[in-house]
Amino acid sequence: MITVLKAAVQTTVQDLGRRGFRHLGVGTAGAMDRLALMIGNYLVGNTADAAGVELCMPPARIRLDAACGIALTGADCSARLDNTPVIVGRCVAVEAGQTLHLSAARSGIRAYLCLSGGIDVPQVLGSRSTDLSAAIGGLDGRLLRDGDLLKLSRSTPPHRTPAGVLLPQMGNVIRVVAGPDCDGFASDWRDALLKASWKVTSQSNRMGYRLDGPTLIRQATEELKSHAVFPGVIQVPAGGAPIVLMADAQATGGYPRIASVIAADQWRLAQIAPGKSIQFELCTRSEALLALRKQHDYLQRVERSLRAH
Repeated sequence: MITVLKAAVQTTVQDLGRRGFRHLGVGTAGAMDRLALMIGNYLVGNTADAAGVELCMPPARIRLDAACGIALTGADCSARLDNTPVIVGRCVAVEAGQTLHLSAARSGIRAYLCLSGGIDVPQVLGSRSTDLSAAIGGLDGRLLRDGDLLKLSRSTPPHRTPAGVLLPQMGNVIRVVAGPDCDGFASDWRDALLKASWKVTSQSNRMGYRLDGPTLIRQATEELKSHAVFPGVIQVPAGGAPIVLMADAQATGGYPRIASVIAADQWRLAQIAPGKSIQFELCTRSEALLALRKQHDYLQRVERSLRAH
């Protein structure tokens, strides 16, 4: 059992998300930084899809009410276990009654707390992830609040020597591929999208990141039919300010799709805080697939290394 003594601005239970239901209008949800969650789970001996706690914009405090193994990944929040510093990307054995303190993030915006066995909440459509817009999953489909209790599937430390992983570097250069509706924009759309510095606005959330920068002008006048959308798609509403769909994105949309953030970089975008700027870099579909394959190979090396350790 763990107790949320002080929740971060947005604290939720997340796993890798709900798959296979978008045709029914059910979004994926899941960790915004999937890479961080998977690495954290490997560190504590879990499978990649075990549920952990996503803490957006700490500070936060969580009491560990049972002995377990924990790992913090994602944002670097200068964490302490009671008075002992906790290094991001390390597996730590915790005694019952100890309290984890997370300070405001020095880099990134989302920290992930993974615990041996994972968070034990009911599965909804095959996932424990919290979908805030649909109010399903996690703990009653809502944000975690001060005083909430969460059960663990297994409350014992992992049977391994504490180990660590060098986490991938964050950055603000986000690779994209051209979208299916890009030809409907002015002929210089590439320059407009790629040369600008785009600021993540305060209206950004788990559904989408709203960006502030130059106006993207769509020349085509025909009305688009509703179409399927996914996390990573960059939509451009009538006002010309793009929105990047994120983990809690709806299943369908009608705005033109100028580009899509490649799957291998969506974790990096999820760690950009409101007020910070990003730069888009165009790549080909082949380059996007290669980047995803390299990320998959990296995760496999991490898993094999930790198992051997």
